[in-house]
Amino acid sequence: MELLLPFSIDPSQHKISYADKIFLIGSCFTEEIGNRLKDLKFNVLQNPNGILYDPGSIAHALNSYIENKKYSNDDLFLLNDLWHSWQHHSFFSGMDKENVLKKINQHQNEAHVFLKEAKWLMITAGTAYRYKLARSGEPVANCHKAPSSDFTKELLPIELIVSELSLVISNLQTFNPDLKIIFTISPVRHVRDGVTENNRSKARLIEAIHLIKDRFQNVCFYFPAYEIIIDVLRDYRFYKTDRVHPTEEAIDFVFENFCNAFLDKTSGDLIEEIKKINAAINHRPFNESGLAHQKFKRAQLEKIKSMKLQFPFISFLKEEEYFSGK
Repeated sequence: MELLLPFSIDPSQHKISYADKIFLIGSCFTEEIGNRLKDLKFNVLQNPNGILYDPGSIAHALNSYIENKKYSNDDLFLLNDLWHSWQHHSFFSGMDKENVLKKINQHQNEAHVFLKEAKWLMITAGTAYRYKLARSGEPVANCHKAPSSDFTKELLPIELIVSELSLVISNLQTFNPDLKIIFTISPVRHVRDGVTENNRSKARLIEAIHLIKDRFQNVCFYFPAYEIIIDVLRDYRFYKTDRVHPTEEAIDFVFENFCNAFLDKTSGDLIEEIKKINAAINHRPFNESGLAHQKFKRAQLEKIKSMKLQFPFISFLKEEEYFSGK
């Protein structure tokens, strides 16, 4: 009896290894995947502008990293006693204008350097809706709770999404010729737009990204995170109480499929060992000073020592400090 829709993901011919730098950008779902990679000690940089939702904002940010754009006072505005940037998440906002600029430009420089050396770029688009300032027509990445009358809203045409992302991919190929790009669609539902509107938005993103993937073969790839949640799990028990964001269990399932599709065997095996180290850190003994626990910690240190010899580019400093009692 078949109780689940048969669904398989073809393994990628191009594999991610622990030696690779991975740059992630896009919606909040980007950070769910990025945080898991980071916890497993992959070398990642994610969302230097903060969370971005629409492909136009993502393309604009990537171009700014390529150029190593320096933001100035003219790029900030004051709202509700805080200085903001229309191209950045409110994470960067603050009362001191100079500190806001400093923080933004530090992230810009870090993104420029990391992206130049990255082997992989993962782009997760959340919506095809874009907001523009009503007075100037300037696209914004974040509205910062400004009055809705300050903005116009548009559903981006497929042709425009393809055009904007294709241009930035061409720029990336010049900037970092070895870069591979993985596209995903966020399974987070943007129900504030409306259920029908959300589906129209996701459909445009899916079509546009597949057109791009076909145009940039062997450079751009697609991972079906959206389809795994919507068509494979397809049950509200895999969503949080807001019925919008996937649960941790659902994200773990997506991440497991991602690893199976894109990680090389050595990295997949290493993940299991790092998971055991993480579980050992979370272990709470009955007697921390007992001989059994001291033996347990020494065994973990020996395991870490062996892993460091095999993978010297991975830092285990935090784990060594924990198990050595520092």
